[in-house]
Amino acid sequence: MQEAKTTSIAESNSRRERRQTLVSLLDIIAGIVAFLLAWQIVYWMRIWPPFLFPSPASTGAELVTLVRTGVLQSALYGTVLRMLAGFGLTLVLGFAVGVLMVYFKRFGRMMSSFCLGLQSFPSLAWAPFAILIIGLNDAAIIFVVVISSVFSVMMSTYSGLRNTPAIYIRAAKNMGTGGLGLFAGVMVPAAMPSLITGVRQAWSFAWHALIGSEMIMGAVGIGGILYAGSEFLKTNEVIASMIVLLVIGFHVDRLLFHRLEERIRNTRGLNRPS
Repeated sequence: MQEAKTTSIAESNSRRERRQTLVSLLDIIAGIVAFLLAWQIVYWMRIWPPFLFPSPASTGAELVTLVRTGVLQSALYGTVLRMLAGFGLTLVLGFAVGVLMVYFKRFGRMMSSFCLGLQSFPSLAWAPFAILIIGLNDAAIIFVVVISSVFSVMMSTYSGLRNTPAIYIRAAKNMGTGGLGLFAGVMVPAAMPSLITGVRQAWSFAWHALIGSEMIMGAVGIGGILYAGSEFLKTNEVIASMIVLLVIGFHVDRLLFHRLEERIRNTRGLNRPS
């Protein structure tokens, strides 16, 4: 009886998730169609000349050209490599320093104020400094990516671990858990919702900083295509690369971070039943 009830609940949840996925997909398709229709209408109005405001068809043709010539693939390769290197360093440094902030309280108080101040600092303001100190190379771009996003991971780690419910810690200690076991088995799982939120925010900061730095430094990447398109008044190339950025950002956020966050929230019972 109990097994049948459990199976029924699981099937109901599965149907609800599929229905929600279908509704979300239809909403996205409707939004894309409405956007393209509005774009075409504005193009027909001839408010700007076609070379400044191209049609959706012209932009699509330019996107196909970028793919056929290999320019887009080469740009994506450079951008993705820099993002993996920069964001990987961000996660390692941010989590490590965040843990130190929890265990060394004076250091934590000092760094929390420092991080909050630097989080409001414009990411691209680091680019001239990086060029002067490091040079006009990939290392400078990675530096800007890390310095723009690492403080978000630090603060989410510090806040999540520091706000672990005291009852969890007391219960674990009463059962003989301490040291690394307490940290890895109790504090990190309890802080996971905060950590995922911080990582998701850090990804957004890192992505913005990466594209902006590529534009400023003229690197081979999506930002480089944007810069070259603006220099030569190739608006269709600019819009095509913007569409690529939008697609990448949307898929990484929705297919990776959003799903991971929802899974953690479901596991911890933080989502309200619909």
